[in-house]
Amino acid sequence: MTRIANDPAEFVPQALAGFVAAHGDLVRAVDGGVVRAAPAPRGSVALVVGGGSGHYPAFAGVVGAGMAAGAVCGNIFTSPSAGQAYRVAKAAHRGGGVLFSFGNYAGDVLHFGEAQERLREQGIDARTVLCTDDIASAPQDELHKRRGIAGDFVVFKIAGAAAERGDSIDDVERLARHANHRTRTLGVAFSGCTFPGADEPLFTVPDGMMSIGLGIHGEPGIRDVPRATSEDLARTLVDALLADVPEERGDRVAVIVNGLGSVKYEELFVLYGDVAARLDAAGITVVQPEVGELVTSLDMAGASVTLFWLDDELEALWAAPAYTPAYRKGSVVIAPAADAEDEDEGAATEAASSSDASAWSKSAAAVARACLVAARDTIHEHEAELGRIDAIAGDGDHGVGMRTGVDAACEAADPDAGLAAMLDAAGEAWSEKAGGTSGALWGAMLRAIGSALDRDGADPRTSAVGAAQAALDAVTARGGASVGDKTMVDALDPFARVLAEQIDAGESLPVALQTAARTATDAAAATSALRPALGRARPLAEKSLGHPDAGATSLALIATAIAEASAQENLREEQR
Repeated sequence: MTRIANDPAEFVPQALAGFVAAHGDLVRAVDGGVVRAAPAPRGSVALVVGGGSGHYPAFAGVVGAGMAAGAVCGNIFTSPSAGQAYRVAKAAHRGGGVLFSFGNYAGDVLHFGEAQERLREQGIDARTVLCTDDIASAPQDELHKRRGIAGDFVVFKIAGAAAERGDSIDDVERLARHANHRTRTLGVAFSGCTFPGADEPLFTVPDGMMSIGLGIHGEPGIRDVPRATSEDLARTLVDALLADVPEERGDRVAVIVNGLGSVKYEELFVLYGDVAARLDAAGITVVQPEVGELVTSLDMAGASVTLFWLDDELEALWAAPAYTPAYRKGSVVIAPAADAEDEDEGAATEAASSSDASAWSKSAAAVARACLVAARDTIHEHEAELGRIDAIAGDGDHGVGMRTGVDAACEAADPDAGLAAMLDAAGEAWSEKAGGTSGALWGAMLRAIGSALDRDGADPRTSAVGAAQAALDAVTARGGASVGDKTMVDALDPFARVLAEQIDAGESLPVALQTAARTATDAAAATSALRPALGRARPLAEKSLGHPDAGATSLALIATAIAEASAQENLREEQR
């Protein structure tokens, strides 16, 4: 369990504040994370890494000379928002472009992708390299689907070293991709991890067993096997890694034996000794190994082994010096802290413009806010259950994330701004505060719905159909999911389809919404029979069978709440 905390909701900002206070000579806080206190020279590429918190030293701990220029820090195991990523990147940018790098998780891809587009719109060359080292998460012929775990550190080290020596963004990106392609990781867990303030871990491992192929967001392994000696464990991990290697691997490899939170260093050294012996027997030379905690998972009892297959180009960068709060190698001259002109460039948010919305738009916005409040109430009621469903094959944060997002949306929703502007602000707030995949998708949906609905004098029945379709289009365009992938699309698609059918048949809007909501609820329940094709749950498809998708379930709950709110509003209109 996590033993030291105040308010669990403030755990991440308080931990980050303490981290900056302890390492103020190396990092400074910006809105969304941290950047180097002493920026790299003008014209340098800014490597910006990030993701959810709970993985220290990743991500803030590797900000410094020879590694990252900045780190974006989301909530525990939850991707940071697009706004956070944008602001950190703006503060870290030195004129040579921005390279984002992070683990291949849907929420991170969505939010960092939005930040990248915003930077490009301002003329900043922004690019992304995903980390995809976990061999348990997809087969070798689907490398692009693998998630990033401890191999993140390898990519950060290579890209950071290249940026530090002054390479162009073309070369930094190329070398980061090359390093990622030659990195493989496999992990084992002996017990799960526990959120601050939570009573139970996200998963448990049966007594006498160990779980192979875990994820770093509290996802259990893909198979449980009997607990083994260190020598046998090394054989299991190394043999699997040697069966999954890049082409022309060579015979020189950098090894990382990584602790995931509560396995002691002495244990890691025992495991490293057995790993090294196994590699030596295979005729492989180990170069500058790393043993310790580099990418953790709160208090998880577990470890992972990473093999980074070197060539001459990569080996020089692996050996290059670095100096960060959590990782130091070789000798680095530390420059003085930033001048005032370097502080928080572009980090300020733009002030909202005054609204000139019509009376109709403001009235419609008041109705829409009532629907948001209804959504908030149902999410609060079902938060624990949504978290329980999500924890079966994920990290269990869906309920918390939905609650955080809808609360922020309601707080930001001002009907006087008009319908489109209000839902745009609500969507931005949902995305900003919730992070994660659901935060990005619900933010996009609210913005799309506002744009579709805000048409003075339009028939509300046909506008509702258009809004539902716009929401579906926004989700599928950003998330890439289709019906059958076991995502929120499995509930949203039939909702939009049935709503259109009901309106075409002449039904009133309240009746059409209720019928569509029932269809969405049935479709969400039917996801129990599906195997996930996207997201964190995909590697745990078998564990997911028999349980509905959390995203589809929350969408159906909100659809039902909105249908009920619409019916009540219609009744009030009839009584006036």
